[in-house]
Amino acid sequence: MAIEKLFVEKGKKRALLEEFLKEKFKRGFYSHSEVERTPLGTRIIVYVERPNLFVGRKRFLQQLAEEIKEKFGFENPIFDIREVENSMLDANIIAYKIAKALERGIHFKKVCNYYLEKIMEAGAIGALIKVGGKLAGKQRSRFQKFKRGFIAVSGEYAERYVQIGRAQAMLKPGVVGVEVRIMKEAPKEIELEKLEE
Repeated sequence: MAIEKLFVEKGKKRALLEEFLKEKFKRGFYSHSEVERTPLGTRIIVYVERPNLFVGRKRFLQQLAEEIKEKFGFENPIFDIREVENSMLDANIIAYKIAKALERGIHFKKVCNYYLEKIMEAGAIGALIKVGGKLAGKQRSRFQKFKRGFIAVSGEYAERYVQIGRAQAMLKPGVVGVEVRIMKEAPKEIELEKLEE
C-alpha cells in the first residue's frame, strides 16, 4: 500500500472513531478525544463536560471497548474520561448546546446571541456562529452569521488558533446546521489592537 493511501485510511478511521464517540458520549456533552498507543493497549482519552455520567459505569465502558475493538481494530481499548476545563471555550460543546436549544423550540437569534456573550465572557478573543437551514418556520432555507470580537477566517492563524465545532438540529421543517468558531488567544507576534483595526 502506498504511503498516501495509508495516511488517508488512518484519517478515515480517526474521523469514524470521532463520530462514533460523539454519538456514544453525547449525553455528557462530548468535546473531543485523543488516542495513545501504550504497552498495555490503546488508551482513548475522552473529553466531556459531564464526566460523572460515565465514570464508574463499568458495563457501559466494557461494551464500548468491545465495539471499538470490533469496528476499528484497536488492541485492548482503555477509556480515560476527563472533564473539559472551560466548556464555554469549546466549539463542539457550544455547537451541540445550540442545536439542542433549537430542537427545544428556542428562537435561533436568541440562542446564538446568548452563547456569543457566554463565549466572550469566558475569555475568548472572538467567536463566530453560523446557522443554516429552515429557520424560524420559513419555507425557504436561509443562512445567518453571528460574530463578536476578532476571528481569523483563513490562513495559518485560522488553522492554528481557531477551534471549529459542528452540530445538527433536527427540526420539523428540516435539518438546521450549526457551526461554531472560537478563537481563544491572539497570535503572540501580533498585538490584539492591530487585529481589531
